Amino acid sequence: MFSAADAYARHVGRYGAALSAAHVAAAGLRTGQRALDVGCGPGALTAELARVVGAERTCALDPSEPFVEACRARVPGADVRVGTAEEPPDFGGPFDAVLSQLVLNFLADAPGAVAAMRRALRPGGTLTACVWDYAEGMEMLRAFWDGALELDPSAPDEGRTMRWCSPDELHGLWSAGGLRDVTTGRLEVDAAYDGFADFWEPFERGVGPSGAHCVSLPAGDRARLREACFRRLGEPAGPFALTARAWFVRGSA
Repeated sequence: MFSAADAYARHVGRYGAALSAAHVAAAGLRTGQRALDVGCGPGALTAELARVVGAERTCALDPSEPFVEACRARVPGADVRVGTAEEPPDFGGPFDAVLSQLVLNFLADAPGAVAAMRRALRPGGTLTACVWDYAEGMEMLRAFWDGALELDPSAPDEGRTMRWCSPDELHGLWSAGGLRDVTTGRLEVDAAYDGFADFWEPFERGVGPSGAHCVSLPAGDRARLREACFRRLGEPAGPFALTARAWFVRGSA
């Protein structure tokens, strides 16, 4: 049986390593800096931070104990703790950079979290985040939600329900949080699939809002949704790849 971390890795997590590398590069991190990953999940961004600045200078937090355990196993030497973005643990001093990847839309209080992350920075430190372009640029989720909307126009499409998913919204959130020199941009990555079954199986495990919607459907509707997604992906008979675009925001304390 797949663990929560394994199921996540086969869903949006398969984009994690490439997205993390792009995110850290855009954040401008350098060797010797001290960095915090807020909402680390099973540790893709934490691992990239440790590669760049060193595990001993990398901290991370997540509210999920299974994800914290997976991150600790993935990044030995990093200080990984259970905690929330709004009330992070005390890691014993300010950070040069605080990063949050694919987390903002799942927080109970995003403005409060931005304020807390800013307080964790040294003066002049960098706060960054990235979120999927749910409305257009994340092909895996768009194929799923467009198929779901085809069957039910009231389906909870993340392109409609996610609050923080455009450059303007991210810029406003960072500016309202007191960050200076705020800039936004895009990060584009891709991921490979062995075939359609490799694409579809994580949805059947209830991963994320898309998976939760999938498993909530009666068996017949779920089968129709599977067929709709298959058509929207061009009825792939073998391996294929999909592109995912994320919006990025950066500001200084």
